[in-house]
Amino acid sequence: MILLLQIWGGLAYLLNKVCFSRAERSLSAETNRTWRIRSWVAYLAGLPAWVAVFVMEHNWIVAAVESSGAPAMIIGLMISWRGSGSEPKRLDHFARFIIALGLAASIYEFGGIKTPNQCLELGVSAGFLFGTYLLAKDKVQGYLWIMLGNVSCFLLMLSQGYYILMIQQSVSLIFTVDACANRSRRRVENAS
Repeated sequence: MILLLQIWGGLAYLLNKVCFSRAERSLSAETNRTWRIRSWVAYLAGLPAWVAVFVMEHNWIVAAVESSGAPAMIIGLMISWRGSGSEPKRLDHFARFIIALGLAASIYEFGGIKTPNQCLELGVSAGFLFGTYLLAKDKVQGYLWIMLGNVSCFLLMLSQGYYILMIQQSVSLIFTVDACANRSRRRVENAS
């Protein structure tokens, strides 16, 4: 079962990063939109598997925060599908509230930060939540947060022996860096 969850979650999240990379490399608005929609669908499809893996390992911080990222993913899908400003304001406010609540609960749960795994879980959580939310709003800074999440998750999966997910995080990082670099390059070209 754990192997199936690793493959399911790993492939879906990797596909998410590949689609974001393709979106940033696309030349037309319609192609960009198509790749973004695919990216958010893949993200949502992989979420249950990742949450299950984190719960099985008693990584409660990242399991709770990861599952609470669904509103931001839905916002990203809605914006990609219908355009910016189409997301319900309540969902946007809910996503912001969940980010703050998730991080505060993480610190409260353990009475501070006491173990290396907690630090890694917080890195995964912050990277995932802030990255997903900022990418849903089409902000390039989201990629930087996702990179933090990739590196933190790589180290957490390494420490817990989930080698398939560790490899997936490494490959995802490559596509995230590519997407960020292409977006930044395009911003510089458009500014000049």
